[in-house]
Amino acid sequence: MRLDTITPIILTYNEEPNIGRVLDRLGWAEDIVVVDSFSTDRTLDIVGRFAKARLFKRAFDSHDRQWTYALRETGIASEWVLTLDADYILSDAFVRELAALAPAAAVDGYDAQFRFCIHGRPLRRSLYPGRIVLFRRERGSFYQDGHTQRLQVEGGVRPLGERISLDDRKPISRWIVSQDRYALLERHKLLAAAHDRLNLADRIRTRRFLAPIAVLFYCLFVKGMILEGLAGWYYTYQRVTAEILLSLYLIEHRFAADDPPGPGDRRAGPGEDA
Repeated sequence: MRLDTITPIILTYNEEPNIGRVLDRLGWAEDIVVVDSFSTDRTLDIVGRFAKARLFKRAFDSHDRQWTYALRETGIASEWVLTLDADYILSDAFVRELAALAPAAAVDGYDAQFRFCIHGRPLRRSLYPGRIVLFRRERGSFYQDGHTQRLQVEGGVRPLGERISLDDRKPISRWIVSQDRYALLERHKLLAAAHDRLNLADRIRTRRFLAPIAVLFYCLFVKGMILEGLAGWYYTYQRVTAEILLSLYLIEHRFAADDPPGPGDRRAGPGEDA
């Protein structure tokens, strides 16, 4: 596959610690599309240093709409697009694999697995799922699934052999804010879906209490994080914290359903303990 037939797409919002490292690895691309959600840090200045990057601004409403805008409304002309989060780092081996691809007409996408990094320290395993990252522009579309987007393509999907490094260097305070928002979106997804349509992990989450304990055990002993040193414990605590937030929101919803406020009840006001 000729590399000039691939356009990387990146969404950004306050990605100063990451975006430069991502763009540094895209020197092979003839066109790069960056859609920013009105960053207030140095993200835009950093993007502006890369001549091949075309910058667009759009207020964020949902992941699927933001990606659809990037795909359909930014004048991309290449046959293929490569969707990258603002903390995805490509290796030279990954780029060589892209160049060596010879997709059949029936193949419309390629999925990749990820190497999760904690402050630059790669973990051997993680819970981060693989996803389609490379696809024919005219044969892919996005839809919302819980807190994130999913991509569907019309034809066949093949796996890529090389992994992408996910190396987010933003501070933990930013991660906590994001996880709080994600937990609310995941609660809505779980409550709205029929139980028999949920996968096993989401069915466990609907039990409210089990998921944080299950994830702690799964990360430490099944995924081997107990052998990864400080980075493994850090990753495990992140995943358990995310599950605790979701469990708390599900429990809160159960309390509200079991005990709806009466006419004389007063909710706590601003500054009061709830």
